[in-house]
Amino acid sequence: MPEPAAAALAVRAGATVFSGEKSTLLQTGPRAPVPGRSGREQLQRVERALEDCPPGVVAAGAVPFDLDAPGALRLGPAQVVPGPLHLPPLGRRRAVTVARSRPRPAPAGYADAVRAALARIEAGGLQKVVLARTLELDALEEWSVPDLLGELVARNPAATSLAVPLDDPAAPRARWLVGASPELLLRRRGPSVLLRPLAGSAPRSPEPAEDVRRADELMSSDKDRREHAFVVEAIVEALSPFCRKISAPEPELLATPAVWHLATRITALLSDTSTTSVDLVAALHPTPAVGGSPRAAALDVIREVEGGPGGIDRGCYAGAVGWQDGDGDGEWVVAVRCAEVAGRTLRVFAGAGIVAGSDPDAEVAETAAKMRTVLDAAVAR
Repeated sequence: MPEPAAAALAVRAGATVFSGEKSTLLQTGPRAPVPGRSGREQLQRVERALEDCPPGVVAAGAVPFDLDAPGALRLGPAQVVPGPLHLPPLGRRRAVTVARSRPRPAPAGYADAVRAALARIEAGGLQKVVLARTLELDALEEWSVPDLLGELVARNPAATSLAVPLDDPAAPRARWLVGASPELLLRRRGPSVLLRPLAGSAPRSPEPAEDVRRADELMSSDKDRREHAFVVEAIVEALSPFCRKISAPEPELLATPAVWHLATRITALLSDTSTTSVDLVAALHPTPAVGGSPRAAALDVIREVEGGPGGIDRGCYAGAVGWQDGDGDGEWVVAVRCAEVAGRTLRVFAGAGIVAGSDPDAEVAETAAKMRTVLDAAVAR
């Protein structure tokens, strides 16, 4: 088990990182891609690929929101550090000067997209759809993945902070997915499975009384509780062929520094312990928390609204990021509160769930609040 100083050096050398409250997993050294041209194919081949690996090797990385797009899962040795990652600065943190920012779409355009989604919901056949937008920041200097990761870990201790290479990590200006996800897609330990989906959100307030009011309003919001119920019901349905004793209690509040969420702690036992964590990822992803309900109808709307002229490609944003070992155990989070980093460009993503009763201007504000998680870390001094 490496010392914190050694772990910091590994991060700066380009390790794949998953840092949580209790432990940090580092995938270091040479890494080989899991075979497969798409995220779906990589998930299908993880178990076989690990059979041919020595002990201590895990499959780690990201699968995209659209499982037919290229994935970024790699095989390599893993080490575990107790507690969250600590990245002591190498001297003074280098400031980054932002030269230009580009929202895609602009806030008014995103509000129009919400209105279009509401019209589809009103027409029937669609209960919920999650629409995303991005903010691209071009800097005068290259963004530092270790600096950004260190800030995210320090500012979001309860989240899973991550840094995942989307290209060969040794390549110049490789693309990285960096973020601090509060949403556990699933954790598999032997026969036990734990999930904590999030759906229904409200921006935090720096004023304590207002912050409490917003939390209470979220808990009592019919719109947000309906949005959350779509997610929980779909997850329970997807788990049913694989699990028994599925428990999904009433939602509770979960706080991040920027946003209040409705969260449900779902527990289950596998009916067959040969079911691995990636089997469950393939069955669950994308959940209605990042796609919508029904899934097929929501994905059609996302392709139509987000993929039009001037639209966005989610890539691994809203995908599944995590790892699996040779025993089939693993931990995966939903890739939210994330950005794609490549050289001087930082693409920050955020999305909001649209259901009947959603307000377009409120959804613009919600996505702006969610972006603050990465933006505050990126421009920290």
